[in-house]
Amino acid sequence: MHSSSLFESVFNHAPIGNYLLSPTPEAIVLAVNDAFLAASGRTREEMVGVSLFTTFPADPNDPTDDSETVLRASLARAVASGKPDSLPTVRYPIPVTLADGSVRFEERFWNAISTPLFDADGRILCVSHSTSDITEQVRATAALRESEKRFRALTDAAADVVYTMSPNWSEMHQLDGRGCLKDTSGSDESWLDDYIPSEERVRVRQAIDTARRNKAVFELEHKVLRADGSCGWTLSRAVPMLDAAGEIYEWIGAANDVTERRETEEKLRQADRHKDEFLAMLAHELRNPLAPLGAAAQLLQMGKPDEARVRHTSQIIARQVLHMTHLIDDLLDVSRVTNGLVALDKAPAELNRVLAEAVEQVTPLMRARAHDFSCEFAPGTVMVDGDSKRLVQVVANILNNAAKYTPEGGTVSLAAEADAREIRITVTDNGIGMAPQLAARAFDLFAQAERSPDRSSGGLGLGLALVHSLVELHGGSVACDSAGEGQGSRFTVRLPRLPAGEGPAQPEASAGVAHDAGGALRIMVVDDNVDAASTLAMLLEIDGHEVAVEHHPHPALARARAAPPQVCLLDIGLPDMDGKELAQRLRAQPETAHSLLVAITGYGQDSDRASALEAGFDHYLVKPIDTAKLGDILAEAGATA
Repeated sequence: MHSSSLFESVFNHAPIGNYLLSPTPEAIVLAVNDAFLAASGRTREEMVGVSLFTTFPADPNDPTDDSETVLRASLARAVASGKPDSLPTVRYPIPVTLADGSVRFEERFWNAISTPLFDADGRILCVSHSTSDITEQVRATAALRESEKRFRALTDAAADVVYTMSPNWSEMHQLDGRGCLKDTSGSDESWLDDYIPSEERVRVRQAIDTARRNKAVFELEHKVLRADGSCGWTLSRAVPMLDAAGEIYEWIGAANDVTERRETEEKLRQADRHKDEFLAMLAHELRNPLAPLGAAAQLLQMGKPDEARVRHTSQIIARQVLHMTHLIDDLLDVSRVTNGLVALDKAPAELNRVLAEAVEQVTPLMRARAHDFSCEFAPGTVMVDGDSKRLVQVVANILNNAAKYTPEGGTVSLAAEADAREIRITVTDNGIGMAPQLAARAFDLFAQAERSPDRSSGGLGLGLALVHSLVELHGGSVACDSAGEGQGSRFTVRLPRLPAGEGPAQPEASAGVAHDAGGALRIMVVDDNVDAASTLAMLLEIDGHEVAVEHHPHPALARARAAPPQVCLLDIGLPDMDGKELAQRLRAQPETAHSLLVAITGYGQDSDRASALEAGFDHYLVKPIDTAKLGDILAEAGATA
């Protein structure tokens, strides 16, 4: 074969794109092989004899397209130096003519080498420009780089600490930037000593061994030593990476801090335990009064008791009913205060008067337990802006607590002092004291039942929870400290002091009028509890009133029309029609429009009281009712009848 024909055949059938260019700045295409024509989508007629830069112009819509400048510089270097010049990666847009005649540019990437070819005299005949289309390779590299960038962003953004482990877990490398872990290497799993508490290491190693043996995911929630030396909890999960032979070459893992969740779960478990203990103690406390009440009922049924026995039995019943009433009131009071349903009736109050009232309330208990009880009031006049009734309750509850948990014959002291800005009330006893963990939560709801398992002193242990809430409502604080069990306790209440000169509000003149017992009244009692209705009717009849009893609202309305009562004592929880609707209907009837309506109910919330008064009731009494208060209401009604 002739040498020129051989050259042409090799040139055209070479697998790499190639064309010959004139050694001039215009770079006229002298020849082009089949491989380049196939890659570029051009024909020989379109390229041969035409400047390369005319055939492949720069993208006019892309101001960043510098492919022509780069290629011109490479060709110029090859011509000037007479040596090959390489371009590893060149972005070169290829114009593509669409069916509608418009042209779009397709981004392609090439690597190229420009080699000068010389004649026998050493002059450059042309420049051989060889190219390879590496578009897919460039795109794959860019995709990999983007994937790595996203992975880095993901590990940095995630709450987890992301790491890699060597196949045998002897080396660890952190992949994110939070610096929670340090890179380690050493003997098999030696890093465990740095990060895992000693009591957890056996369990963690067993889980690692199982995962390695089964080539399975490692997942375990365990304790971990933090960088600051504290101990927390983490959920660790690592996935094995397997090679073509199915062997582990690396582990990719993540550790999530679950300390807060674990602590919350433990608090919930403790709260649930305290709740169960409290409910058990509540059942115990409510059953205690039932025993003497049941015995008293049996005594009254056994023959004809003498007057002394009846009096003694009735006193037992009254005491136990009062005790149960106090238990229920404590429960409702704590619920109202802790749920923000109590509005303080704040006014300037004199501290020593508050303390004196609290002392008056607890003195009988102090005497009954033979305590050495001392008081030291604040010197001078000290004023506090607060609800005096609630402040008395605060001090009395703390004193009651000290009295109950101090063995008989113990010492309890109350002291008050004040500076220009603050009042401090301190109650100290030499009683049973508290362990540090109990002192830390002495004011928690449900926490108090543990202090005295036999609860011989009674009560539900709600007093301190109520104290804490009421003191905070007054803008103050309360604290408890104890040297330990058997070493007594000290409670300190701090309240803001009113500036000097702000005295107590002047009490208004009493508008009350002393009432005589008055005459007998016509009273209708409506209660679906037959025993409650009948016993109340008997009490009223003993006082000389004329009493009618109904157990359902519709017959009560009919009776009220036929024989209008002066006073209606209505239960709220009635069948078919509640007491509030019954009151509204009684108000709508001409016969009872001006009757005195008194609600007698077991519902004791402030919202219940407000809705009852809105429905038309004049008074609201909570069961078991205060018979003395009912007597005052009836006496006033009898005097004005």
